[in-house]
Amino acid sequence: MAPYIQELNVPHLNIPLSIDHIYPVLPASPIVAVPGDSLFLSNLDDVIGARVFTPTVYFYRSNDLLSEQEPVTILKEALARVLVPYYPFSGRLRDRADGKLEVFFGQEQGALMIEAHSELTLSSLGDLVVPNPAWKTLIYRFPHEEPYKLIDMPLVIAQVTRFKCGGFSLGLRICHCICDGLGAMQFLDAWAATAKTGRLITNPMPCWEREIFKPRVPPKVTFPHTEYMKIEEGSSLTMSLWQTKPVQKCYRISREFQTRLKNKAQPDNNFGFTTFDAMAAHVWRSWVKALDVKPRDYELRLTFSVNARSKLKISPLKTGFYGNAVCLACVTSTVTELIDGPLSSTTQLVHEARLDVSEEYVRSTIDYVEVDRPKNLEFGGKLYITQWTRFSIYETADFGWGRPLYAGPIDITPTPQVCVLLPEGDAGSSGATVVCICLPEYAINKFREFLVD
Repeated sequence: MAPYIQELNVPHLNIPLSIDHIYPVLPASPIVAVPGDSLFLSNLDDVIGARVFTPTVYFYRSNDLLSEQEPVTILKEALARVLVPYYPFSGRLRDRADGKLEVFFGQEQGALMIEAHSELTLSSLGDLVVPNPAWKTLIYRFPHEEPYKLIDMPLVIAQVTRFKCGGFSLGLRICHCICDGLGAMQFLDAWAATAKTGRLITNPMPCWEREIFKPRVPPKVTFPHTEYMKIEEGSSLTMSLWQTKPVQKCYRISREFQTRLKNKAQPDNNFGFTTFDAMAAHVWRSWVKALDVKPRDYELRLTFSVNARSKLKISPLKTGFYGNAVCLACVTSTVTELIDGPLSSTTQLVHEARLDVSEEYVRSTIDYVEVDRPKNLEFGGKLYITQWTRFSIYETADFGWGRPLYAGPIDITPTPQVCVLLPEGDAGSSGATVVCICLPEYAINKFREFLVD
């Protein structure tokens, strides 16, 4: 393999553990909401793709010098403090009569903290550098919990697992309806700063204000929103990923390769393509080529999230807003155009789709969901790329035990048409990106060849 691209090992593991305690975590002092109150969720919060919990895990070395208290105690007390200004996380979701969700408050709700231990050591888990589906036991799920269950669930579920060496992991499930990725980083930053100092720190102060994203009256849909359209799967793409369990593969892409890729996409630097534009185009093309998608005239979709905060000029968001403020951009291309055309053409499509996300696009998305609320995730001919490189996840998650060894997702195989771009965890990283993607066994070697090309 070329030196610019390195395939990263995902160790096969079994992590047995024991659950010691399960604690409800209530706000440490009275909150603004009282039992019977409810909060409005916008159509960006309540779109089908946000009706999930986002699982993440953070690993920390043992460091007994920093505190005599157990990590779970420090984390639990800090979470209780942070739930006062971030009180919506202490509520629950419920269905409204019109089919939308809202946050409501009842007696004794709060978040949930789980204390667990394992007889393994952190070193026995191998290199903690890429997501690993084997870590799923480090994320708490209720016995017999239904997939995608949201109603009446705690909106923050945290599992602290101590390892025999003294190190520990923090496994989190946070409800995506309450915050997007940047909002989750803001919440995590407040929790970490509070844990580290022993006093409540919120900078910035959290802002709810989801009403800013209320639909227009009457709704006015001004874009086609192909990203949400139901398209019958008429190609081999989805079948090749869902019929047999795909393999989660991870590749370290050096900054030098990314720069070379961007220069290849725009040799004269005329178009203002970003590294993401070129990377998304290259990964999409390589994936489709490796899967050998048929028929060749089938129209494929690439979707990716765009942070809309900077796009909102007429109605700007207040500092501290932590709700969902992302929209899906969508690129379409036939298989032939994608695999036979130049990288520059696909990069141009990604670039244009990203720039299309304007304030009007945001409003149109909100109105589209209001008029024709998608009921199911649509996978027809689609790859979705999510960009975690935008998040300061390693810097944010210092709760007093230093930078985590690893911070990020664990398993993308349940949704094999998702690709995640992650920051490299090493504090001395030179700007490499880790690409995590699902492939059937037959396509692994071909994907690696096309990725390097």
